Amino acid sequence: MKLTKEKDARLPIHNLLKRHFGYDTFRPNQLEVIEHVMSGKDTLAIMPTGGGKSLCYQLPGLAQEGLAIVISPLIALMKDQVDSLLANGVAADFYNSSQPQEIQQNTLERLMA
Repeated sequence: MKLTKEKDARLPIHNLLKRHFGYDTFRPNQLEVIEHVMSGKDTLAIMPTGGGKSLCYQLPGLAQEGLAIVISPLIALMKDQVDSLLANGVAADFYNSSQPQEIQQNTLERLMA
């Protein structure tokens, strides 16, 4: 899906932004990063704390078919983001070394399904 061609092509991503996150508009640079990610290009986005980086990979994950896997070294951030996604009706889970083996296995089984 290429979002930069015409204004109407941006509508679905804006609908997802509103429906799942409650926002009417993007923060600075978010839409450009999302468009880059959705075009299939490798993307490095450096943004300040609170700048909305998470949305830049969460929205493409919602907009495109398939499974989005996010790798993060911050265990507390993973849990917070998954809790927020679940509260907004998005199927999400996390996997890390602090979890009991049964939880990890259950997560991997759901992932494979």
